[in-house]
Amino acid sequence: MIESDIAVGAGLRITCAKDELVQGLTLVGRAVSSRTAIQILSGILLEAQGDELRLAATDMELSLRAAVPARVEGDGAVVLPGRTLVDIARLLPGDDVTIEHRAAESVVHVGSGSASYTLHTYNAEDFPRLPELTEAETFTVDREALLETIGRVARAASRDEARPVLTGVLVQFAGDKLVMAATDSYRLAVKETALDSPAPELEAIVPSRALQELARIPGDGDEISLGVQENQVLFSTGGVWLTTRRIDGQFPNYRQLLPEAFEHELTISRAELLDVVRRAAVMIQRATPLQLRFADGEVTVVARTHEVGESKESMPVAYSGEPLEIGFNAEFLKEGLESVEGDDVKMKLISPLRPAILTDEADDFTYLVMPIRLPG
Repeated sequence: MIESDIAVGAGLRITCAKDELVQGLTLVGRAVSSRTAIQILSGILLEAQGDELRLAATDMELSLRAAVPARVEGDGAVVLPGRTLVDIARLLPGDDVTIEHRAAESVVHVGSGSASYTLHTYNAEDFPRLPELTEAETFTVDREALLETIGRVARAASRDEARPVLTGVLVQFAGDKLVMAATDSYRLAVKETALDSPAPELEAIVPSRALQELARIPGDGDEISLGVQENQVLFSTGGVWLTTRRIDGQFPNYRQLLPEAFEHELTISRAELLDVVRRAAVMIQRATPLQLRFADGEVTVVARTHEVGESKESMPVAYSGEPLEIGFNAEFLKEGLESVEGDDVKMKLISPLRPAILTDEADDFTYLVMPIRLPG
């Protein structure tokens, strides 16, 4: 268990390998707040326990904790300016780093090779109390399955803090199945993933940013530990703990948003269509829609802006019937195609003003994208 109580000692001297320190600081440094007026949240907590230097940072929504093997003399904790400490550690010339806290002077001396720094400290007692972590509160889930599901769903979440629920991802464990859903009200991504072993019933809205940070944590294990407290979600992988607040509120009933019948269902080469969309998107500016014109045996992708010009490219598709023109946000369509796995993508269409659906061959991933009304 990693305790979150902080004891401030009279003196502390720590020696550790530079590379391990840089790795730990870089990792937890991603939780350092860069936009707050609360000074302590811009710091990284260094705490000596046994033969480890424990590092922690938080912006009150997300916290990251890691440990570095170290030779420790004394005990206690200290908070140092986070960004500055990370930058210093990366540039130190030696193989080992010595960190000496002189509490009476409220400074820390950092030395490595021929370089030495003196940093003013923040009061460790002001550092927020982080959630306590116990293995008894967690269960394990397959690492690859969890991270793959995050990677295909999380970026569909909203970045607009005006609707906090939509900045999160709905995470549901139900028996031997994991379901994640995210929407920004213009698109929706849903992924169902089979689990090797049953998990406890669980449902939480987790900030998309936290899940994306989880995916960035290096780890060579096969499992990730996960637990839920009253208002926190906890993850552990590769010796790193990530905790994040749960988002309160009611997630939209995404199943009601999915159409049940379609006028056209097409199987298209995913890579070829994605390349065409990427090339056309270069011409798009502001909210200009990307036009897809479906006619017998082909689709033509058109990008037209008054300021830049026009691009037009066609590719074969098994389309028949009345011509159909539909507009999409180019970035949303591109990200949907990137999130689909396999050689082909199934595109389901109704009309120019109804949502389109992208699915993969396994039929366990659904990406809904709302159309943009075309001019004229």
